[in-house]
Amino acid sequence: MATPDFIREIRATAGHQLLLLPGVSAIVFDDEGRVLLGRRVDTGRWSIIGGIPEPGEQPALTAVREVYEETAVRCVAERVVLVQALKPVTYPNGDECQYMDITIRCRAVGGEARVNDDESLDVGWFAVDALPALEEFALFRIKQALTDAPTWFEPTTSE
Repeated sequence: MATPDFIREIRATAGHQLLLLPGVSAIVFDDEGRVLLGRRVDTGRWSIIGGIPEPGEQPALTAVREVYEETAVRCVAERVVLVQALKPVTYPNGDECQYMDITIRCRAVGGEARVNDDESLDVGWFAVDALPALEEFALFRIKQALTDAPTWFEPTTSE
C-alpha cells in the first residue's frame, strides 16, 4: 500500500511513533456472486481491496475510489460490514501504525478487472467457494459481507 502524502507529512514531525489511522476495506461482489481480489505487490498474496481515506473523504467514497484505482472496476458501496481496531503493526522502516478498519460491501457496476496501479500483481474475480489462499483478515470480512447480519463489532463485555 502506497503511503499517502498527508501521512508522510505527519511522519516528518511524529517520527516512528504509533499512529492511529483509518483504513477502509472493500468486499466487491459481481452479479454472479464472485468476489474481487487483488494479489498484493508487498506480500505476493491475494487479498481484498483496501486503502486509507484522504483527509475529509467519506469511507464509502474511499472504498469506491480504491477499488477503481487498484482494479479498474467501478462499484457502488452498499453497506458497512464491520468496524474493527486492528492490532498495531511495525513496518520495516520502524513506522508504527494501528488501523481502524471499516469494511464496506460493494456491488460492481462496470469496468473490467485488471491491474490498474503499482500496488497489485494481479486482480481477478473468484467464486466464494473457490477462493485462493487468503489471510483470516480477508476471509472473515468476505464471510461477514455474505450475510445480512447487522454491522459486526468486536464483542464487548458489560460491567
